[in-house]
This record gives sequence, C-alpha cells and structure tokens, in this order.
Amino acid sequence: MNKSHALTLILFVVLTVAAGSLVGYSTIPGPWYQGLQKPSFNPPSWVFGPVWTALYVLIGIAGARVFIRERGNWLPKIWFLQMALNLVWSPVFFILHRPDLALVVLIAMLIAILCFITLAWSRDRPSALLFLPYAAWVLFAGLLNGAIWQLNPV
Repeated sequence: MNKSHALTLILFVVLTVAAGSLVGYSTIPGPWYQGLQKPSFNPPSWVFGPVWTALYVLIGIAGARVFIRERGNWLPKIWFLQMALNLVWSPVFFILHRPDLALVVLIAMLIAILCFITLAWSRDRPSALLFLPYAAWVLFAGLLNGAIWQLNPV
C-alpha cells in the first residue's frame, strides 16, 4: 500500500467513525424514546455504541477500498448514498420522533447496502464482505424500528 492509499484509508475510517459518532452524540435518546414501548428483543442501550463504532470502521475501510479502486464508478457513489442515509436515520427517529419515516429511510439504506454488496462482490470481494455485518445489523435495526413503530402508534 502506498502513502496515498494509506492516507485515503485513514481518512475514510476517521471521517466515517467521526460522522457516525457526531450524529450519535447529537441524537442521544431522551425522554421520548425512554417512554416508548419496545419489543422484547430490544438490546440494552450500551450495545449500540460499540456495535456502531465497529461497523463504522468496517464501512470506512470498504469505502476507502472502493474509492481507491473504483473511483468514477458506481461503487463509491452507492457507498456515499448509503452513508448519507445512515446519517439521516438517527435525526429522523430521535429528533423528529418519526419511527414511520425512519423506517422508510432504513429500508432505502438497506437497499443501498445490498446494492453495494452485490456490485462489490465481483469487483472487490473484501469490501462486499466488510458490508455483510453492516447489512445484518441494519436488517435487525429495521425489525426493531418497525416493532417500535407498531407498538407506539401515533
């Protein structure tokens, strides 16, 4: 790996983790969320920070890989799309108090993630593999989001 690629990797990981952390800290669940009914499979609050941090590292590595290898192609564009949707979900859910709209954002994000995995599978398999835990977690988050919406009709 040359210096330019190493710098790209570092920047992608740092900026991805920083963006995710900034959104996470600015949308910390408050009294509204605490008052919601949650499904039995809702994990304890302390799980979300470490899981998302690890996922953001994997997302950042995959982003750097496709940016280096596929610049100007569809993969980096899909990576940025899924990242934008990822960063929009928390404000929609926790600030706007809209689990219904947040579920729409989350479904769009999952579609973008699955498109990324599908396209990367033949072009950059390690990037596709790095996105598999992310897809699994977002699918789980979608089930959780949907259950919260159903348990707490507006």
